[in-house]
Amino acid sequence: MFPSRLRLLTVLATACAAATLTLQAQAPAQQRPWLDADRPVAQRVEALVRAMTLEEKVSQMVDQAPAIDRLGVPAYGWWNEALHGVARAGVATVFPQAIALAATFDEPLMERVATAISDEARAKHHEFVRQGQRGRYQGLTFFSPNINIFRDPRWGRGHETYGEDPVLTGRMAVAFIHGMQGNDPTYLKTITTAKHYAVHSGPEAVRHTFDAKVSPRDLSETYLPHFERAVRDGGVMSVMTAYNAVDGVPVSGNKPLLDDLLRTRWGLKGYVVTDCGAINDMWRRHKYSADAAVASAQAVQAGTDLECGNDFKRLTTAVERGLLPESDIDRAVTRLFTARMRLGMFDPAERVAYARIPYDVNDSAAHRTLNREVARKSLVLLENHGILPLAPTVKRISVIGPTADDLDALIGNYNGTPSAPITIVEGLRRAAASRNVAVTTARGSDITRGTPEAKTEAVRVARDSDAVVLVLGLTARQEGEEGEDKSNPGGDRRTIELPAPQMELFDAVAATGTPVVVVLTGGSAQAIPTIKARAKAILMAWYPGGEGGGAVADVLFGDADPGGRLPLTFYASTRDLPPFSDYSMRERTYRYFSGTPLWSFGHGRSYTTFRYADLRVDGAASAGTSPVVSLTITNTGTRSGDEVVMAYVTHDGAGEQAPLKALAAFRRVTLDAGASARVTLPLDAEPLTIVDADGTRHPTTGRITVMVGTLKTSLPSR
Repeated sequence: MFPSRLRLLTVLATACAAATLTLQAQAPAQQRPWLDADRPVAQRVEALVRAMTLEEKVSQMVDQAPAIDRLGVPAYGWWNEALHGVARAGVATVFPQAIALAATFDEPLMERVATAISDEARAKHHEFVRQGQRGRYQGLTFFSPNINIFRDPRWGRGHETYGEDPVLTGRMAVAFIHGMQGNDPTYLKTITTAKHYAVHSGPEAVRHTFDAKVSPRDLSETYLPHFERAVRDGGVMSVMTAYNAVDGVPVSGNKPLLDDLLRTRWGLKGYVVTDCGAINDMWRRHKYSADAAVASAQAVQAGTDLECGNDFKRLTTAVERGLLPESDIDRAVTRLFTARMRLGMFDPAERVAYARIPYDVNDSAAHRTLNREVARKSLVLLENHGILPLAPTVKRISVIGPTADDLDALIGNYNGTPSAPITIVEGLRRAAASRNVAVTTARGSDITRGTPEAKTEAVRVARDSDAVVLVLGLTARQEGEEGEDKSNPGGDRRTIELPAPQMELFDAVAATGTPVVVVLTGGSAQAIPTIKARAKAILMAWYPGGEGGGAVADVLFGDADPGGRLPLTFYASTRDLPPFSDYSMRERTYRYFSGTPLWSFGHGRSYTTFRYADLRVDGAASAGTSPVVSLTITNTGTRSGDEVVMAYVTHDGAGEQAPLKALAAFRRVTLDAGASARVTLPLDAEPLTIVDADGTRHPTTGRITVMVGTLKTSLPSR
């Protein structure tokens, strides 16, 4: 055969093969319209759901959804975590814990953090898919953020939240949601899940049986506004139901909360998922339902679409028993596949820009740099009596304390794995080496158990130092989720005082006469009046993430200004707190607490000073308008620094049940020494209204006073 004819036949054969492949590729799209990326999502989902059997639909309503091979539907694990970084999926950038992110009071920074997290989430997911893995912690639907109100500092999971204020919580949640879900007009980058809806913040030990009894006023004024904001302003695509009941009805089966409020009034467009095992709780623990089939039917009819658990598998039986129509199943499955379609899971990768994010973005140098910046901005300088930043004359420091060299004190919970975590000891060592400062270390005690020999060694090294950095506090082993650690299965703290061995260590080190700088780790308020009275400085480090030790060193040595602010009240004693299981807001948080706190919500010091002047208000508090506060702020110190400008409001004649004051606006600004800026703050609408005893919100008829720092003014009357 002539070479030219051979080449021609080869070309023709190749063309035929290509045509055959094209027809094979087109055939599924014609037979399976849900795979046709050119069709509208609603049509695709409708066709898919119509093609499924009842058993197949029900199989997709649990978090570990199996593949449906005959329809080209791959398996999918709905349960993934991204509280402060992609969690439980290997190495990732571990940002500071959520409560520390709130302490930045920086919405643009929060969105940058969430954008980095979602970059890593996409990169990890597509790498898992390339390896044929589609299981738990490998998907794109994340059970984050936790936006419950941190109403009581004893709650073990409070450090997963954005603090005690609904406005701060709502605005930080919206920034997180936007960064995670992206801004593509066609595809969602990831899906976030606002949890735990609603009225949930401990006690952990009874969360599966607890009935949260809450007044309509507290529900409207404290427990719900930030969830509404996550839906209306954030466009959150998923909401998770809490384990507890609210006024006798488990939330997963609570139609007034789910269907009436969340969907009809607020306009949730996505799906509702249960906390893991919550359907089982409805019939086994709450005794609200007769069995798993009844509980599952009640939940779906109330507005729940997806179960983290296995009881929803009884929905087939529920339909057969006439407990609910199959159309209710169709509605839920439609919501679930709409979510998967909008994530691009049934489309060619080349059509989804997010699918092209390279894997090397994970734990990248750029993300580590951002992580260090965030950690620095989250640190709160509680006290400083002239010792910080450490002077050049300090040539010998001792780093002492049980959490100084502890990985758990960096990462909190619901965390990924940092590739090269910098503990506080390591961060100080690196910073000290570049300054020819000698560093000695001693543990001093364990977190909850004293060791006499260790304390003796700590006293010895303290005496031989120019300054002591005493690192005290907690890890997520002492405050966390129910069952998270066997040493504290309840998760909650009984008291907010530091463990006695740590106080004894502080007393012994302070008695040496060497100046003591206390660095606190932990995710909630710590009652330390003795330390406040005797330490030269106190820095709240939270759980500062993989770069946390470097950030602490940056602040202590003066390479960064501490600009974080407290997102919750630090009380002076556990005795200041109402009973833990009482969900009334009376005497809780800065909004209702009438006593004197150790440090108030919003507190935080700087290495420089600021002056506020010329406070003005434009606009009245009326429906459809938002008054704007403006003022001039000047850095009157000798170095650049950060200030968080906060506007609070009070209502004259609002009644004793109303908040004593309420945050209405905030903005973080950075100013060089001597610089001034005009700062504008649009006031949030909700703090400008009054909530009646029945939960109705309406405009105030009295005067509203606006306070920014020491400045005050009144809003113009309507």
